[in-house]
Amino acid sequence: MKRLHVSFGTADLEKSVAFYSTLFGVAPTVRRPGYAKWMLDDPRVNFVVESQSGERGFSHAGIQVESQEELAPVFERMKQAEAPYLPEGVTTCCYAKSEKSWTADPDGVRWEAFYTFHQMDEFGTGPELQKLDMGGDASACGCDEPKVETAKPIAATSGCCGGC
Repeated sequence: MKRLHVSFGTADLEKSVAFYSTLFGVAPTVRRPGYAKWMLDDPRVNFVVESQSGERGFSHAGIQVESQEELAPVFERMKQAEAPYLPEGVTTCCYAKSEKSWTADPDGVRWEAFYTFHQMDEFGTGPELQKLDMGGDASACGCDEPKVETAKPIAATSGCCGGC
């Protein structure tokens, strides 16, 4: 079974936690410095507010799977969507160790698909998501040819244009 994941950046985490706790009728499932997560069953969503990224408002959406076996078909559909694709692999991010990949829709809305192995004590780091924002336009960093290709993996460790 899958769960929708939605993440919002917030300027005031305490106010957001109070608001969403009231809205959802329940306290966060996970609470850490600069971070709160509700794992709701009605509606079935993994909803996050966090203040550590510096972003405000809607951050990204995602599909969280409940077994590692469910992940490969979702990754394959992301690759077939003819959009930028960023395979992150196993990583620690948002107080969880997960395997994940990223894509962006035609309007630049970032989507992740992931399976979480377990919760962590550290926040971790995220991938170089600005690669998705280029959408295959290498002119954003001065390359002669695109390095972010539609439906092709983007090296998670390379620079802006993959070392053009």
